[in-house]
Amino acid sequence: MSIYVDGENLSIKDVHDVSRRDERVEIAEVCKEKIERSRKVVEDKLEGDEDVYGINTGFGDLANVKIENEKTQQLQKNLIRSHASGVGEPLAEDVVRATILLRANTLVKGYSGIRLKVIELLVDMLNEGIHPVMPCKGSVGASGDLAPLAHMSLVLMGEGEAFYDGEKLSGEEALNRAGLKPVELKAKEGLALVNGTQVMTGIGALIVHDGKRLLKAAQIAGAMSLEALEGTDAVFDCRIHQIRPHQGQIECAENLRKLTNNSEIIESHKDCDKVQDPYTLRCMPQVYGATKDALSYVEKVLKIEMNSANDNPLVFPDGDVISGGNFHGQPVALALDYLASAISEIGDISERTTDKLMYEEESGLPRFLSEKEGVNSGFMIAQYTAAALVSENKVLTHPASVDSIPTSAGQEDHVSMGSISARQAEEVLENVENVVAIELMSAAQGLEFHDKNPGIGVRIAYDHLRKNVDALEQDRSLSDDIEKTRNIIIEGDLIEEVEDEVGILE
Repeated sequence: MSIYVDGENLSIKDVHDVSRRDERVEIAEVCKEKIERSRKVVEDKLEGDEDVYGINTGFGDLANVKIENEKTQQLQKNLIRSHASGVGEPLAEDVVRATILLRANTLVKGYSGIRLKVIELLVDMLNEGIHPVMPCKGSVGASGDLAPLAHMSLVLMGEGEAFYDGEKLSGEEALNRAGLKPVELKAKEGLALVNGTQVMTGIGALIVHDGKRLLKAAQIAGAMSLEALEGTDAVFDCRIHQIRPHQGQIECAENLRKLTNNSEIIESHKDCDKVQDPYTLRCMPQVYGATKDALSYVEKVLKIEMNSANDNPLVFPDGDVISGGNFHGQPVALALDYLASAISEIGDISERTTDKLMYEEESGLPRFLSEKEGVNSGFMIAQYTAAALVSENKVLTHPASVDSIPTSAGQEDHVSMGSISARQAEEVLENVENVVAIELMSAAQGLEFHDKNPGIGVRIAYDHLRKNVDALEQDRSLSDDIEKTRNIIIEGDLIEEVEDEVGILE
C-alpha cells in the first residue's frame, strides 16, 4: 500500500511509516497538472526576458545580478554546489527519508516552478532506498534548511554522496545501481529544492511521534512508582480534573486510573495516616497533561508546515511570481523549542520519582532498592545517571530560536535557527527515554518488596519488563538493562500489552 503525496494531507504517521517502515510513496495524479502549469509560468518568464528573482537573477545579496538565459542552468548547478557546505555527522537515515518525503510533498503543491521529472526522481530515491549524505550542521533556518537540502540535491544531479544497500557511494554510482539517472536542473529548480524547512520539520515530526509514545511509557512508569511507594490514587479522581479542564490533564488522570485499577497495594493502605504524597506522584496528571497538550500543539504546527508551500519565489497559476518569506523557519523553531521543554519535563518528574524510591525513610523500601545494602549499591548510580541526563537537558532546552545571526551580507538579517532547535529536541528525547527507562526499572524493583498485587495495568507492565530484565538480587552493571528497557519503550511492545488489557491510553 502506497502513501500518496498531494501537498495537502500528509500526517505525522505518514512521515513515520515512510521514514522507518519504508512505505512506498507515489505522487497523487491530481497534482501533475498543477506542477506542469507552474513550470510553464517559469518558462514563459524566461521567454519574456523579465527579471525574476531565483529564475534569472543571483541569490540572496546577489539578487540584483541579472543572469543571461543561457547561463540559468549553470546558475542552478552552482547554487546546489555552493550551498552544499554542511559539516558534522550525517543525518540519520530516518531523518533523511523524512526530509525527502516532505520536500516532495511541498513541491507537488504546484507553486515551485519545478518539472515533474525532478520530483519523480526524489520519490524514486525514497522508494529505491537511496539516502543522500546530509551533514547535520550548517542550517540557520532561513532561507530554510539550505545546506542540508543542497547536499540532498547534489545526488539528484549525480554528485555528492549517498548510502545505498548500506554502502556509502558517490551520488552517481548510487543512482546507477538503483537503475536511476540524474537530472539536469533547469531555471528555478535548484532554488525550489533547497528553499524550505524540511529538515527541521522532518526531525520534529519524528520527535512528536516518539514523544507521544514516551509520554505513555512515562505514565506507566509513574503508576508503577506510585504503587511501589504506596501512594494514593485519590488524586486521579475525575472530579478534580473536570473543574480544571485542561484536556491533557483530564486524559492523563484517566490513564492513571486505568493503570492502577483494582490495585491490592493501594487498597491496603487507604486508611493509613499519610496525608499527601509528594508532587511527583500527586501532580502527574497536571505535569504530564501539560506535556500532552504541548505535543498536540506542536503536531498541529508541523502538520501545517509539512503541507505548506515554503520556498521562494512562489509561482502562482495566474502567472505571478512573488518573492516572500515562507521559507523562514520561525513557526517551526518556536514549536520545537517548546517541544524540547515539554519532553524535558517528563524527565524532570521521572527522575525525581526515581530518587524517591532510593530513600528508605520516604519509600519504606530497602535503601537503593537492594536487600543486601552496603556490600551492594543497588540502583544508586542508575539514579545518578538519570540526574546527569536531566541536568544536561537544562542546557539543551535553552531555546535556539531566541538567537539570530545575520547572513548573506545582511540581506538575511533575521534567521530562525530551527534546525538547531530540532537537533536539541532530538537529544532531549533520547535523554528522557533513558530517564524513564531507569524509573521503570527502579519502580519494578520496588514492587519486588510488596506481597500484594498492583493495578492490572501496572502488573502487565511489570510482567513484560521482567521478560527482558531480571530483578536485581546482587549488583551488576545496569547499562545493558537500561538499554534493553529503553528499547522496550521505543519498540512500543510494553505499551501495546498494557493497552490490550486496560484499553487505549489517551
